Amino acid sequence: MDQNKIYLLRLNCKDQVGIISKISTLLANKNCNIIESKQFTDQDTNSFFIRQSFQLPNELNIKTIDKDFENLSDILNANYEIRHIHKTLKACILVSKFDHCLIELINKTNNKNLNLSIKAVISNHNNLKKISSLENIPFYHFPINNDKLNQEKRIIQFIDEKKIDIIILARYMQILSKDFVNRFYGKIINIHHSFLPSFKGAKPYHQAFERGVKIIGATAHFVNQNLDEGPIIEQDIEKVDHELGPSDLIAIGKDIEARVLYKATKNFSEGRVFLNGKKTIVFKGDKIL
Repeated sequence: MDQNKIYLLRLNCKDQVGIISKISTLLANKNCNIIESKQFTDQDTNSFFIRQSFQLPNELNIKTIDKDFENLSDILNANYEIRHIHKTLKACILVSKFDHCLIELINKTNNKNLNLSIKAVISNHNNLKKISSLENIPFYHFPINNDKLNQEKRIIQFIDEKKIDIIILARYMQILSKDFVNRFYGKIINIHHSFLPSFKGAKPYHQAFERGVKIIGATAHFVNQNLDEGPIIEQDIEKVDHELGPSDLIAIGKDIEARVLYKATKNFSEGRVFLNGKKTIVFKGDKIL
């Protein structure tokens, strides 16, 4: 199978009769072979979502297919995207002082488990500059200094100049402004300790220890206007018991946070995540197709 000729279709619209038939007929008429297809209809919102990978015949240019889908999207009143299955997304990672999520994302990218090009690590502190330097990733220190809006303007300028596809908050301990969130909604992924909802503020794992929690976990989600309430992409938990102290919970929590953020980022980078109001549709898969 020629990987260079495999493309990804993402499409969503209001549910209606014949969507899959129209898509399949379009591809069949162009002699395109469908390799993988997953679809879902949300009965509550009457919304349809589909993710397909297909192989283009050697004699056909993808621009021809894209034009055909543009016409079909007008008929269906749909949003769609066609891109190469192995498209590398441009990413910037926002951090503060914690390094575990950053290290996980860098390692997974270096090992080709994440199809990202990390264009920069941006931070309001200098603590993680050494990690970025060792990996030859540009590091930008944009301190806040009681002027948060100007700091955000510098981040926005970088994102626009580099045409960033995904903004990853890898334990970035700052609340983004409404203007920032609105500008990049659907492109900002955050991680937080989701299964400690009663323990807000400082030292959540210490609070959890004092209350004798039995599970801890993490949630990766899109950032919206409400703090830690954006559409959820990925979650995971681990059971804990009375023998574990606060330092043990912190260590376990870091591992969960790192792997959950990685999984969410991977699903996003492979075009598996669709926004659906306050929720997401995530088409899981073991391979990148």
